[in-house]
Amino acid sequence: MSLTSAMRTSSAILLACWFAAVPAQAQGFKFSNPPPGAAAEAQADAQRQATISAQLATPCRDRIRNRKILVLIGEEKNGFVTASQGGFGRHVDAINRRLQALGLKTYSAEQIRKQVAQEEIDAYFKNDPDRALSASKRLAAQYVLRGVIASQASRNAIVNVNQVSVNMDFTLSDAAGRPVSTAAASNASYAGADVSGMALTLIEERADEVVARLYGDYCRNAAKK
Repeated sequence: MSLTSAMRTSSAILLACWFAAVPAQAQGFKFSNPPPGAAAEAQADAQRQATISAQLATPCRDRIRNRKILVLIGEEKNGFVTASQGGFGRHVDAINRRLQALGLKTYSAEQIRKQVAQEEIDAYFKNDPDRALSASKRLAAQYVLRGVIASQASRNAIVNVNQVSVNMDFTLSDAAGRPVSTAAASNASYAGADVSGMALTLIEERADEVVARLYGDYCRNAAKK
């Protein structure tokens, strides 16, 4: 074999080895490979959805479905709760939409603002049972869902962006103030300039599991009363 032929043969062998090695290397790294922790996050989300489905499958009698629920939202800042419902219309709607989709009766933030005095609303967040009872009677509500939302915004110096965290605590009580269910959820994310908008998004993302927990307990416990 001539020198030129030998060189061509060697080159062909090297190219064949290179092409054979490329798929093997590509299998180790793909742009579609999930980032570390994505599998655990997906598993947690699947488990959360399964829990929501199980709670929403709780049998609920028509008598219970037709009862009225007063939803009140307050915001906690520095240990104090602000409960002016005019500022929480979107938050109330986020919960109301889900409760109404389940066949439960709720009041809009506007209806509450027009028919219930602010001091009576404040009573629910100050543990004043007499005034709280007056508010539920005014709307003929059999149940009151009280939610306290604590949101915090800060600047992440490392990546130089805003970040928002939200904690939600809900208590469902009958008209006499006896608790029927409690539910809590938290969420956090980076945010742009619209910090309040991101806070509402975080609430929306966790509203399903909050409502599912309340609904399951509501259907189980309210039927006993």
